[in-house]
Amino acid sequence: MGGFHGILALMKRMRFLLPLFMFIRTVFNSAYRMIYAFLPIFGRGLGVDIKSMSLALTTRSVISSLGPFAASVSDVRGRKFGMLLGLTMFTGGTALVVFFPTFPMFVVSLVLATTGKYVFDPGVQAYLGDRVDYRERGRVIAITEFGWSLAFILGIPVAGYLIALQGWMAPFRLFAWLGLVTILALYLTLPTDRHEERPNHGLVKNFRTVLTYGPALLALGVALLISSANEVINVVFGVWLDESLKTWVGPEGFAGVFKFLNFFKNSLGLDIALLILAAIVIGLSELIAEGLVARFVDRLGKPRAVALGLIVNSLAALLLPVLGKTTSGALFGLSLFFISFEFSLVSLIPMMTEIMPQTRATLMAFNVSALALGRGGGALLAPYLYANGLMASGVAAVFLNGMALLLLRKFIREDKNG
Repeated sequence: MGGFHGILALMKRMRFLLPLFMFIRTVFNSAYRMIYAFLPIFGRGLGVDIKSMSLALTTRSVISSLGPFAASVSDVRGRKFGMLLGLTMFTGGTALVVFFPTFPMFVVSLVLATTGKYVFDPGVQAYLGDRVDYRERGRVIAITEFGWSLAFILGIPVAGYLIALQGWMAPFRLFAWLGLVTILALYLTLPTDRHEERPNHGLVKNFRTVLTYGPALLALGVALLISSANEVINVVFGVWLDESLKTWVGPEGFAGVFKFLNFFKNSLGLDIALLILAAIVIGLSELIAEGLVARFVDRLGKPRAVALGLIVNSLAALLLPVLGKTTSGALFGLSLFFISFEFSLVSLIPMMTEIMPQTRATLMAFNVSALALGRGGGALLAPYLYANGLMASGVAAVFLNGMALLLLRKFIREDKNG
């Protein structure tokens, strides 16, 4: 109960801001994650095939590697300016496809909205790093990270419901309106941090500072490897489940397991209902992990919590092929894998906010790029590894996690801020 009361006290101390940050990040992440969940539906609405939609996602992914160029504005012009800029870009991006529902404008919409997310997120993390003591910062940042899991638990079901009722553009209308509302709310409630508080900051200097500081590079390496280890499983677990389910329930595969969803078939369509169910299951796993971080990360210590998550994640990766002999075992193994990954990742964020206090937003933006680069590398490896069985994917995840642990150990030795 102490941890729960501690969270309530922190939320009261930050008044309206912490719940507002969590809500905004839920909106951002819902818009970001729904593209994966409803990719075929958006493709049909735009009149393009899956290859074209994949190209759109590739274009969006490239933007993530450019995150530091945009997000560094929070170090140069102030946290509030950076967050409002990100919200404005997101709102403009989601509104664009509503007014111009064509495939080229859809791609531009994804780019603008995603860039807005990559500007806003580091700004929030830097703002909290400025104002929350490091000893309880992990708990506060974990609360804002609830927006990642709530996107699957709440955002994706709402988006799916709107698509079923009003068509594929309906979620974009909702997110554009929510963007406008949150711009106004943030402008009115967030205190202005003066530009003079960050003298002698510039894009080139901030980049040089980050790229020449050893502990920062080590921490970014940890982020990249963690992301790669997750992706070698994440990309193929759906295929593995589908193949395994056919042996458990016969040739019907997923449909044989989720027959109870026929209740929703007439109102939503079975395909949308299945996507919503899968999103909720993954979202609940992530929510559990974020809750564990909020409860324990500040007590354990951030680097120790990251290491613990990596160890459990490695065990889960190796156990997946064994547990996957039954439906319940496979679902338990996947839940453990996603929970431990999210636990490591969310524990890493508050640790990184203290590495370079003078360029927090820039370093957090580099962290976004490292995670994206890790996902890209893991995605490239995943099909080749899985061709040799899920155990090969698991062994690769363990190897990458082991490398991350080695870098984490070196980081602890070199970090001057403790």
